[in-house]
Amino acid sequence: MNEFAQQTRNMLGLHLTNHQLAALERYENELITWNLRVNLTAIDKPEKIRTKHFLDSLTCLTVMRSSPSERVIDVGTGAGFPGIPLKIICPTIRLALVESVGKKAAFCQHIVDSLGLKNVTVLSERVEAVGALATHREQYDWAIARAVANLPVLVEYLLPLVRVGGKALAMKGESGLAEAQSAENAMRLLGGRLHQIVPVTLPGVEDQRYLIVIEKIAATPDQYPRRAGVPTKKPL
Repeated sequence: MNEFAQQTRNMLGLHLTNHQLAALERYENELITWNLRVNLTAIDKPEKIRTKHFLDSLTCLTVMRSSPSERVIDVGTGAGFPGIPLKIICPTIRLALVESVGKKAAFCQHIVDSLGLKNVTVLSERVEAVGALATHREQYDWAIARAVANLPVLVEYLLPLVRVGGKALAMKGESGLAEAQSAENAMRLLGGRLHQIVPVTLPGVEDQRYLIVIEKIAATPDQYPRRAGVPTKKPL
């Protein structure tokens, strides 16, 4: 973990505590163990997990810089990325993890319980259903997602969850710039506008990454999100 700690210092200006590093190491070990019987991730070597999962997740803080009171929802979290690493580093945020695949949601709950993380809710639901619930709709300061869907679809998942004045964050690969352009109409319909695009380069990883930040400037119309499956079939 020493090299990882150095990378987070150099790249993000984060000085991780021994407690945080120990939590990440336990998370890593549990991920590798569970992955032998449950298909959680194709990235299963410790050095790759630290770069492509942990460090990648923490790059969100270059735009978030979360305050203690913030509510964050991670959509399509899979094995807990980026939400759980963010919670480990920013323990005072209130976090919801949305994952419709039951075995992956169970792993997330296991990690939350094992690490004693407080104020974390794991929702094994379709995000379209979560976005229609009064307890979650327009309740979050940040809605974030990594490797979930093309941006015109993803904004329909994220923006209904964000309060007016909050932001959605899409973590994207090389197609990020083109996706941002193609999603402008969807952003407008859902009450958002493009706020910033931040390029990200991970050590030892050739692929360019982008953090696409969308500001919520108006309430999302009641008809969105549409029922499960429709956003993918008929993007806005």
